[in-house]
Amino acid sequence: MKKLVTALALLAVLASCKSKPSETHTSKDSIAAVKDWALLPFEKIDSVNPVLTAGSNSFTCPILKKQVAWESKDVFNPAVVVRNDTVFMLYRAEDTIGKYAGTSRIGLAWSTDAVHFTRLPAPVFYPDNDACKKYEWEGGCEDPRIVQDSAGTYYMTYTAYDGKIARLLVASSKNLLQWQKHGPVFAKTMNGKYKDLWGKSGSIVSEYKNGNITAVKINGKYWMYWGDTYIFAATSDDLINWQPVELPAGQSIADDSMVVALNLQQLQPVIKTRRGKFDSNIVESGPPAMLTGKGILLLYNARNVPAIGDTSLVEGTYAPSQVLLDKANPTAIIDRMDTYFMKPEKPYETTGQVNQVCFIEGLVEFKNAWWLYYGTADSKIAVAVHK
Repeated sequence: MKKLVTALALLAVLASCKSKPSETHTSKDSIAAVKDWALLPFEKIDSVNPVLTAGSNSFTCPILKKQVAWESKDVFNPAVVVRNDTVFMLYRAEDTIGKYAGTSRIGLAWSTDAVHFTRLPAPVFYPDNDACKKYEWEGGCEDPRIVQDSAGTYYMTYTAYDGKIARLLVASSKNLLQWQKHGPVFAKTMNGKYKDLWGKSGSIVSEYKNGNITAVKINGKYWMYWGDTYIFAATSDDLINWQPVELPAGQSIADDSMVVALNLQQLQPVIKTRRGKFDSNIVESGPPAMLTGKGILLLYNARNVPAIGDTSLVEGTYAPSQVLLDKANPTAIIDRMDTYFMKPEKPYETTGQVNQVCFIEGLVEFKNAWWLYYGTADSKIAVAVHK
């Protein structure tokens, strides 16, 4: 009964009016003076980090038909939105019994101060006996990113992992609690050509205004950055069905073994890895991309391999950076930072399920500050703030 009361109380908050407007924070700082388009600096809040760790809650898995401690191993890689002066976090959580380092499900937590969170005892999104089971079981549902449309409906891109292929899927919700699954984002485009494409990290171009993250059209289309080798692009009319941006006929990416192995060589790369730098091995979208007066600001994650990259960073370090893209042509880079703005330093960032990881995924404007939530070592969740 206590769980039901908690859920009903939360539903009442979610069902009420839209969040109150907050002031837009526009002050700059010495770091951003070099790249005046960047959102910098961010300061880790050491006094509270990590803000979320593994929990002891359990629920009845509809597939296994038994109680599962669904967040007992790790929690990480969250999405965040603001509603009714409250930060809502949808986070990836893993159990200890799945074949693939545990099955991933998505939980919901909330905070009125952006640092102290209360969580629901059961996940709000998970593999079920539905049409998406073949994509989601038993690796699970991973790494959410959330935006809303102009009518207030939420759209969540997430990774579904069946044990062989990681696919990018989408779901929608009116209240963050009940979700409608729409399946793979590329399933209906080009006669299903990209339905089984390896894909992750769907970052939809949005306006960040009055605490809301609202998807916007550019040249009559919604745009999304995605991928975890290079970062690619896709367009949509409805935020559900997406079409990858391809290279002109006769061109292909033929010089990258990873891209070729994942059958991505016909796609137009927007952001590539760079030899000799911190982003030498992998680049991957972070929070929803932000439409600004200067262009499209994308905060992204990057993985380093010292043999081809930054020799000052430990092997496999994930450290985030920022890039500015042309809002008239979202595949064109205007400017790009030469280094990371955050790196793993704290014990909870350097040691865990995957060592040396700061993986940014949730960004929100709240109480006249910018709050950046990130997964640490694929094990915990931390926050950094820009005021």
